[in-house]
Amino acid sequence: MSYWGPQQPSKDEDKEEQVKRQALLRQFLTPEARERLRRVSLVKPELARRVEDIIIQLGVQGRLDHRISDGELKSILARVQTRKDFRIRGF
Repeated sequence: MSYWGPQQPSKDEDKEEQVKRQALLRQFLTPEARERLRRVSLVKPELARRVEDIIIQLGVQGRLDHRISDGELKSILARVQTRKDFRIRGF
């Protein structure tokens, strides 16, 4: 046990967690929705991770009564995504 700060999970633990996440997502998403989420994760990994967390949480709590379709996933992505517009004034 190290007292020099928070412990980082080992590579094996990371791999195991990722396998569990993918199994849960396979259970809660249609194949088309999983493919879309995979493509989103290539461009915006933080957004994809937030959406994965939401879907897993809803599924584990038993609040999903069906698998999420591609159209439903698009709606979730649109609601979760927040745009930060920066305006430069003056000049």
